[in-house]
Amino acid sequence: MLVVDDDAVIRKTLSRILKTEGYDVLTAETGKQAIAASKKRFFNVALIDVRLQDMEGTALIDKLKETEPRVIRIIVTGYPSMDSAIEAVNRNADGYILKPIDVQELLAMVEKQLKKQREDLEYSERKVAQYIETRVKNLELEMDRNR
Repeated sequence: MLVVDDDAVIRKTLSRILKTEGYDVLTAETGKQAIAASKKRFFNVALIDVRLQDMEGTALIDKLKETEPRVIRIIVTGYPSMDSAIEAVNRNADGYILKPIDVQELLAMVEKQLKKQREDLEYSERKVAQYIETRVKNLELEMDRNR
């Protein structure tokens, strides 16, 4: 899990909470650090502050999607506004949570999104397996016809 926030206290607090829950956590202070980290390692989830020193968190959503399309992107903000919520939705954020963070709400959102991610992956794997089975059968039929 990647926690991106320019506030050191929030980064440290979220990191501790998530590690206590068994998550492997890396933190980043800036969008640039988050992008660099995502190029080196896979993250299932990114918690992204809406206001970072070097970019808007909503812009980071797109950047992270470029490096890892399946990453769950949750916007965290202490400055909620209709504009930032709409921007997050338009950029396909998977969640939007307000500071001060309700820990149980955050953990429930993360688990719900991870469950959905697992289900989507399982569905994709089943579809690929079905395609391969169908393709093999079609190739076998073609070979039989050509004999």
